[in-house]
Amino acid sequence: MPRLQRHHLRPLALIGAALLIAGCSGQLAPPLLSVGTSPDPQSQVLAHLYASALRGSGAPVRVAPVADPVAALDAGEITVVPGFTGRFLAVFAPDSAARSDRQVYWALAGALPESLAVGDYAMTAADKPTVAVTKATATAWGGADLRALVQHCAKLTVGAVTGARPPAAVGRCALPKLREFADDAALFAALRGGRITAAWTTTADPGAPDDAVMLADGTPALVRAENVVPLYRRNALTEAQLLAINQVAGVLDTAALVDMHRQVAGGADPQAVVDAFLDEHPLGR
Repeated sequence: MPRLQRHHLRPLALIGAALLIAGCSGQLAPPLLSVGTSPDPQSQVLAHLYASALRGSGAPVRVAPVADPVAALDAGEITVVPGFTGRFLAVFAPDSAARSDRQVYWALAGALPESLAVGDYAMTAADKPTVAVTKATATAWGGADLRALVQHCAKLTVGAVTGARPPAAVGRCALPKLREFADDAALFAALRGGRITAAWTTTADPGAPDDAVMLADGTPALVRAENVVPLYRRNALTEAQLLAINQVAGVLDTAALVDMHRQVAGGADPQAVVDAFLDEHPLGR
């Protein structure tokens, strides 16, 4: 009888051990991370870029299209949202007077709710509002920076693409009411034709033509910085995952962002575009 009891107990012990191992292996499986994106091609590029960085750390990741990525992040529905420092700051501290790259970054870090944190920003990758003029105008003004525009404030006629929200003022120059155009092609045609003096665009706008002069911002900055940066749920990323998303700042620049944006806007698959970029610019090297 004792021998029979031991015979029955042995399979039970094996089953218990198997369940224990299965439970342990389940605990070790990393949670699925989600990177939020809006339908905009630029947002898709950034989402797939940061998702690829996280996958490189061994994490399972999905790219999640959502109507409002920041709201979804704040609600805990997604883990990471890449974007731009100034636009994020406008959400969390719209009255902030910060303008330079570093000022905007630290103002954003201080304005976030306790549940959110900000990763490293890309010093060489930005989509900052800027003013474009013709080469003839830049020559007549004697300079190719925003301070030249301020000096000619009284005679400006300024245009922008419908839906754009450029600054209402540059330094002490309160800009006149914008003339709106359907797209970049119409906007820059008006600039070349002399119907406007200056055109609002951004530093990473793939539709900005090569023959336009983009007025540089100096020091102190007159326009709020817009550097690429990731927001993430606090305590949702491991140290290795956080390192992975921070490595994006070391390889991305504005020219690459423009090129990838242009490809995706033209119909290319964003993951394929990002994979090609990372093949040439591996993270962590």
